[in-house]
Amino acid sequence: MFYLLIFLLLPIVFVVLLLPFKFTIDSLIILFKAPGQLFAIAKNESLRKNHALEHATVNILEKKYGYSNLSGLAEENGFYINGVINPKDVKVAAQEGLLRLQQGERNLVVHKQCGTSLTVANLVSAVVFILLLLLTGVFSLLNMLLAIIIANFIGPQLGVWVQKNYTTSYQVDNMEINGVQLRQDSQTMLGINVPKKVFVRTSELVWK
Repeated sequence: MFYLLIFLLLPIVFVVLLLPFKFTIDSLIILFKAPGQLFAIAKNESLRKNHALEHATVNILEKKYGYSNLSGLAEENGFYINGVINPKDVKVAAQEGLLRLQQGERNLVVHKQCGTSLTVANLVSAVVFILLLLLTGVFSLLNMLLAIIIANFIGPQLGVWVQKNYTTSYQVDNMEINGVQLRQDSQTMLGINVPKKVFVRTSELVWK
C-alpha cells in the first residue's frame, strides 16, 4: 500500500517540483532566441512583404474557399502555403490578396494563427515568469501558471500589433506574382487526399 501511494504521488511531485525548473530553462531559451527571430524578420523588407501576402492568401483561402488548418512560410522570393487540395485556388487567392493589399486592405496582413503571435506569447510568458522568479525567489507552479495566464491575455493583442508593425508590410505596390509551383503533390491514402504544398513565387518591380 505504501509503495502504491508513492507511485501515485510521483506525477504530482514531478509537476509541483520539477516542472517549474523546466519552465525556467525554456523561458531563458526563449528570452535569448525569440527577440532575434523577430528582429530578423523586421529588418528584411522583402520577407515582410511576402509574409503579408502569405497572410492575405491564407485569409482569402479560408474565407472564400472554405479551407482550414492551413499553414505558410514566407521567404524573400515568395512564400509557401501548406494544406491545400487545389493549387489553382492558391494562385487565384494570391492574386486577389495582392490586389486587395494594394487597394489598402491592411487587415489582410494579420492572421490569428501566425507564428509571430505564438513567439510573442511565449516571449511574454518567459518575461513574466523570470520577473516573478526574480521578485519572489521561488520556483513555483503558481508563478508558472500566472505567467501562462498573463501571456494568454496579452499575447494575442501584442502579437497582432507586432504582425502589423514589424513582421509584415502592406506596402506591396511594387510586387508581382510570377507563378505558382507545386512542391509536394497530394497522395491518396485510404481514399483520402493528402493536402499539397505550394510555393508562390514573387518579385519586386524596380521603378525607373
